[in-house]
Amino acid sequence: MSKSKLWTKDFIIVSTINFFLTLVFYLLIVIMGVYAVNEFNASTSQAGLVTGIFIIGALIGRLFIGRSIEIIGRKRTLFIGLILFTLMTLLYFVNYGIIFLLINRFLHGITLGMASTATGTIVAQIIPTNRKGEGIGYYSMSATLATAIGPFIGLYMSQNTSSQMIFSVCLALGIISLITAFFVYVPVLEVSIKTTEIKGSKLSNFIEPKAVPIAVITLVVAFCYSSVLSFINFYAIEIDLVSTSSFFFLIYSIAVLISRPFTGRLMDLKGANYIMYPAFIFFTAGMLLLSSAHNSITLLVSGILIGLGFGNMQSCTQAIAIKLTPSHRMGLATSTFFIFLDAGLGFGPYLLGFIIPFTGYSTLYAILGVVVLSSSIFYFLLHGKKESSSINALAR
Repeated sequence: MSKSKLWTKDFIIVSTINFFLTLVFYLLIVIMGVYAVNEFNASTSQAGLVTGIFIIGALIGRLFIGRSIEIIGRKRTLFIGLILFTLMTLLYFVNYGIIFLLINRFLHGITLGMASTATGTIVAQIIPTNRKGEGIGYYSMSATLATAIGPFIGLYMSQNTSSQMIFSVCLALGIISLITAFFVYVPVLEVSIKTTEIKGSKLSNFIEPKAVPIAVITLVVAFCYSSVLSFINFYAIEIDLVSTSSFFFLIYSIAVLISRPFTGRLMDLKGANYIMYPAFIFFTAGMLLLSSAHNSITLLVSGILIGLGFGNMQSCTQAIAIKLTPSHRMGLATSTFFIFLDAGLGFGPYLLGFIIPFTGYSTLYAILGVVVLSSSIFYFLLHGKKESSSINALAR
């Protein structure tokens, strides 16, 4: 029997929109700390808050849109999110001090949470059932590619152009995303399904319980990765590798893009454990190597290892969250996964900003490498053991 078609017009458009949204997110996140310091004389913790409060806003946006998306409508939610996302981008051109910047970053994050939850839910709906794991893997590559290209563009532009030009690029990407969304067709769900999630204020109406265990693992590793995302620019200045640092995320993305087709198929054939355990080792090795980086080669090799580690963890854990959840709760499963991811990425820079004055960047990366390795034990307890049992049962 032939496979159902995956690469449809709608799948490509939604993945493209997700790519642009994530590109803006990561482009800004690597330059905002330095921007806050240069423009407003912010402290390290304040710079971390300017960086992370965007993600906290995204977390809140996902939390509430996850249960409301079926009431509002999936495509309508996407439009509302993209319109507000573009408007918030305009406000970066207004300079009323660091408090205004923090508020705008927070609101901008909420709009990203709305729009990206909509794209994740829509794509999970339009992917054929028999290609769900494969489709989610390819869709997540749009975000993975953006996580590399965004920081690369951000760091390059911050070294060669003005912040106003950076904000102009982000605004243009928001407008393109909004225009592109008009061409997406989203099948309407049955009313009976749409109304099952809207009543009451139970926690299960905001969070998908079945996705929580794997989302907890995502939170821990994202917290560790946030140190790379937010502070590598400062670290590169400290070790005098600023020009090389702009290529770090490009190398990271190449490692992910080369490995993703193999890891995606391996996950479908052998299960998530075959991806996750090696990924923990790669991520740990990358953090430890980064902590001792004193030349360009060491810095870039650490980017490869972190890409093979965290880059593949991100898509693998998202696919696990979707697979564990009934189809009519895909919106909640998607928002739950990203809520925990955003919590790690969002609170990480702010909390780590208090630790850095005592440890320095090098020691911090070494400590977090140990945390990554330790989190593999929690993965085993929360999901890995159960998955091994399921695979063994099927093999009999």
